[in-house]
Amino acid sequence: MRSPAPILPAFLLAVNVASHPLSSTFSWASTKNLLAFGDSYTYVQGLYGRQNYSFIGDAFNFSYTPSQLLNDTVIQNQIGTSAGGPNWVEYLTGCFEGLPAQCVGEGQKQLWDFAFAGADVSTKYLNLHHNYTVDLDNQVRQYDTYARSTLDLNPNETLVAIFIGINDINDSAKWTNVSFPDLYSSIIATMLESTSTIASNGNLQDFLFMALPPLEKTPGNVVAAAKNQTLYPSTAQVSSWNSILSTQVESWSQSQSGVRNAWVFDTYDFLNQIIEEPAAYGIANVTRYAHSGNAVRPPSEYADCEQLLSSI
Repeated sequence: MRSPAPILPAFLLAVNVASHPLSSTFSWASTKNLLAFGDSYTYVQGLYGRQNYSFIGDAFNFSYTPSQLLNDTVIQNQIGTSAGGPNWVEYLTGCFEGLPAQCVGEGQKQLWDFAFAGADVSTKYLNLHHNYTVDLDNQVRQYDTYARSTLDLNPNETLVAIFIGINDINDSAKWTNVSFPDLYSSIIATMLESTSTIASNGNLQDFLFMALPPLEKTPGNVVAAAKNQTLYPSTAQVSSWNSILSTQVESWSQSQSGVRNAWVFDTYDFLNQIIEEPAAYGIANVTRYAHSGNAVRPPSEYADCEQLLSSI
């Protein structure tokens, strides 16, 4: 099993930092756990998860026992990306399959992933994609109720990663008679309220928030742009979300006495760089969806993700 390059220190250099330092600095080398929440960009398939949607449970199977959680295995991901490969959190942790608790080899971190494919932040603003969907609000509630005490993650050895908003901005992109900055501000504030639960109840102190990628350059929008059609979401909408996210995370980090670090990674600029120079990262197709056929292949057979990660 391949392990990713030791990229976190370099990774954090490319982050808009909203850091609230306490007694010590963050150390990726000392980090043993990645606790993740979000949508399909972050979810991993689990033995006890809903097929194609989660590591464990869904809205109809919301509770689980400590034994189920600890014996749930990561199934090598064949739909985590359009190319049929693992998700970014798997590359980051080197935890591609098996029991998360056994991802303790060189360069590996335990991956505890509660993201749910198709999730928005909250039904306060947007309807669920399916009646079995677990939105971010409920991902946190589910973790806090059924996983937190079982995992008992050491705050000094845990990084919390949250990548959410793609469905929120896509689902609302065509709304009319709405102030998008006000809507995004409300959604992000609600996301941070849930994040406060993770911070306070688990005494966790290091948080990584992922900004939205350049969604105006999706294959669908590439076609629309060629026809001079309106892009959904637009560059302005994505930019507004990312700006509000950075501002609110900085304010949130200062208001949380137990939070040591809160970073926002500039996913937008990073992926734009790759789109502009794809060959440098071993990527040939940046305008169309890849066709995987859902074939299970080892991580080493995909684009040079270690080179990509190492360049962050």
